[in-house]
Amino acid sequence: MAEVLFYERPVPLNRDEHKSLRLKAVPNLKFAMNTHSVPLTGAEFGVAARDLLIVFAGDTAATAGPIALLGLRQNENLYVDADGQWAPNVYVPAFVRRYPFVLAEKPAGTSAEDGFTVFLDERYEGFNTVEGERLFKDDGTDTELLTNAVGFLGEFQQNVSRTRWFMEQLNKHDLLEPRNVRLQKEARDGQEAKSINLNGLFVINEERLKSLDEKTAHEFAREGVFGWIYAHLLSLLNIDRLAHRLEVREQAEAAAGTTRN
Repeated sequence: MAEVLFYERPVPLNRDEHKSLRLKAVPNLKFAMNTHSVPLTGAEFGVAARDLLIVFAGDTAATAGPIALLGLRQNENLYVDADGQWAPNVYVPAFVRRYPFVLAEKPAGTSAEDGFTVFLDERYEGFNTVEGERLFKDDGTDTELLTNAVGFLGEFQQNVSRTRWFMEQLNKHDLLEPRNVRLQKEARDGQEAKSINLNGLFVINEERLKSLDEKTAHEFAREGVFGWIYAHLLSLLNIDRLAHRLEVREQAEAAAGTTRN
């Protein structure tokens, strides 16, 4: 996964250097405005499938990982408006919600029990030393804010590990197939017709899924794999909703005279 997507200046959280740091709530998600996809963990598939298109992206099936497709043009998130507001009543992936913190591998030459440490983005506009909630108490221990943030990161990392196992199973049984998404845009208002092509995507092949041997099917059922698989398959219907979002945005751009290429 692209662990430091969004993060302009990720640095390890340090009790001495950041002892006076505070986090002020910022009522927008502008940092995610230019991201047309984010990694998704399997544990999120069920709730995300209601709103988002879940596919697998990578150079090959063996390197592919699950993503939530958030836009159909480069550097555009159709679920975030110009004010940085996420679309109401639409699921926000955990990858987005964990910002401005992240668990990442420790720099070379340092020790860690699990190989990970908490990083934060020093460029995040909510960080300062005057307003907001502190990260550390006067005695240097974690505040409730930081404790909750670290707990969320730990849960997210566990789900990442579980998702990697899930991907291993899909590849072991050759269940992924390439899928190119092509949307044809009709000509209108004197503009030429155009098409949108999304490559490097994979989906689960339902016919191969039906052909699984009994032992594998039982294992998938026991481990909850089928739930993730069918959530992914159901989410594919959301391509129409995503295309509609693009249509609405293009109409707004045309009205404002800011049509993108």
